[in-house]
Amino acid sequence: MKCFYHSDQEYHAPPTFLLRGQPAPSPEGPLRAELLTQGLASAGLTLTAPKEADSPTLRKRLEQIHTPRYLTFLDTIYARWQALPNAAEVVAPNIHPCGGGYHYPRHPIGQAGWHLHDMACPLSATSFQGALASAASAEAAAEEVLNGAPAAYALCRPPGHHAGPERAGGFCLLNNSALAATVLRERFAKVAIIDVDLHHGNGTQDIFYHRSDVWTGSLHADPSDFYPFFWGGADEEGGEEGVGANVNLPLPVGSDGEVYLDALAVLIDHLQRYQPDAVVVALGLDAHKDDPLAGLTVETEAFIEVGKRLAALALPTVIIQEGGYPTEHLSANLAAFMQGYQQRPHE
Repeated sequence: MKCFYHSDQEYHAPPTFLLRGQPAPSPEGPLRAELLTQGLASAGLTLTAPKEADSPTLRKRLEQIHTPRYLTFLDTIYARWQALPNAAEVVAPNIHPCGGGYHYPRHPIGQAGWHLHDMACPLSATSFQGALASAASAEAAAEEVLNGAPAAYALCRPPGHHAGPERAGGFCLLNNSALAATVLRERFAKVAIIDVDLHHGNGTQDIFYHRSDVWTGSLHADPSDFYPFFWGGADEEGGEEGVGANVNLPLPVGSDGEVYLDALAVLIDHLQRYQPDAVVVALGLDAHKDDPLAGLTVETEAFIEVGKRLAALALPTVIIQEGGYPTEHLSANLAAFMQGYQQRPHE
């Protein structure tokens, strides 16, 4: 399996984020890529760099999942923010349109509040450059599958599944899984995104909620008690043409690997009923019991079974790295998933 990573992802490296009202060290940094790379090596896999970290084709594809004003915001906000009196070194909002706003502001402070959903996405001068490199890695993996490979993997950081049409959140700036699905749709009529991250992929859901050509399914810690809190309920089944093409399986906080794998079986059953032509796996490894954002108690060995079951779909598959944060187990968790996945029958 070919694996993709562009080193420009290192340009996004926020030192802190706001947690329970206090500045805390950000777990979403270049160390993640180092540990995940080690996990790939343990599975006998190496990384290939995409030809470009940014391109006109990538921008056009991103415009299919994100609004033009959101992409313009990411591209321009840092310079405009630094022009403000007494501005912080990073872009971090101090106001949000809670309950929904009616007016899109021109001022940088208002735009930061509009587009940055939470306090986990501080933007530096080079954050957008890093996010584009992450997206380019996802694009390269999807193109690999588009060109006939049975599967490909993208090491993406920052991750993407919390990024909606014009919202960043949960460390996510550009939605890499949605981008991969968009690329696959250039060849395949029906694409499924199956999200096994600890957190609900609310941004992915928002992008495709009213569409029937991309099915979205997620298992995750119950948002009644866990981030992202406001999305991810079992009653969210899609809207308009997308009714029935969105499936959420919230799990009680603290659920173990047995509960997690039982939910995965149910989610795969829903996916197979949709009968997709290709699949995007939004691979979160943060369901592990020792992840710093722990909400579930999955053991490393369970990820072998996750890999086996997703490989058994025997469909063209793009694997996009979502969550999974630095611990002594992160490398082993990715290696375990790849160990299971590489038992794919037709590889």
